[in-house]
Amino acid sequence: MIEAKKKFGQNFLKDTTVVSKIIQSMPQNNRKLIEIGPGLGDLTQALLRVKPVTAYEVDEDLCVYLRKKYTTKLAEGQLILVQTDVLKQFEKGSLCEEPYDLVANLPYYIATTIILEALEDQNCKSMIVMVQKEVAEKFAALPKTKEFTSLAILAQSIGTATILFDVSPESFEPQPKVVSSILKIDKQTEFVDGKFSGIFENNEQLQKFKKYLRCSFQSPRKTWLRNISSEFDKSCVLHVMHEQNLPETIRPHEIGVLSHHLLFKTLRLNDARKRSDTTTA
Repeated sequence: MIEAKKKFGQNFLKDTTVVSKIIQSMPQNNRKLIEIGPGLGDLTQALLRVKPVTAYEVDEDLCVYLRKKYTTKLAEGQLILVQTDVLKQFEKGSLCEEPYDLVANLPYYIATTIILEALEDQNCKSMIVMVQKEVAEKFAALPKTKEFTSLAILAQSIGTATILFDVSPESFEPQPKVVSSILKIDKQTEFVDGKFSGIFENNEQLQKFKKYLRCSFQSPRKTWLRNISSEFDKSCVLHVMHEQNLPETIRPHEIGVLSHHLLFKTLRLNDARKRSDTTTA
């Protein structure tokens, strides 16, 4: 029997009820299906009853185990097993050359990073991922709650984020010390000719918005004015805040998703005008 390895953050899902609920939550479509971290293959087996699966697994021992377990499915092409670090695959590009849905029981220590990569992967259209409950709450959080951070704003700028249900430690082997949650993100932003046709005009704008968010939330307990003034001229920030009727004491988590986008665009526009006036002068 394969033992879980701490270095890979492995907790194998064994609860068939949870597996069934995940399958029932999946979107019904003809898109490709990607799984990250198939582990011992319990979820994989259920996924294969729905459609073919491409699974990414970093653990060589697990890949050997899965190749034996799914010899027939691999031979038939119903299962494609890719032994690699999925983050390295994201660095190369998409996890799939066609539109796909992602289903995964993610290792806690890299779950946030993987979700953020999947959000930026233009071929990923939806994801149902098992993560630490605290992480799921941050992606699905509402404004004015303490969990509302840049993670929620990014996820909700590109799609809708919903916590479907919680999963107890007893559903895994070995048992983690925390409660897990199933997080579903359905993307609403479409890509046309390699460009965003939604909130973001292109990937460059997305990266600039991420920089804006890092600045806005660098000290969550401090005011947004104080945080953002490290990047933009304070007098300009104050002018924009007064235009939007925002109190100077407002904190970043008290500002909604669309308001953050409006502030971002207005500050960038004002900053560009200021540089243009300086150059002209």
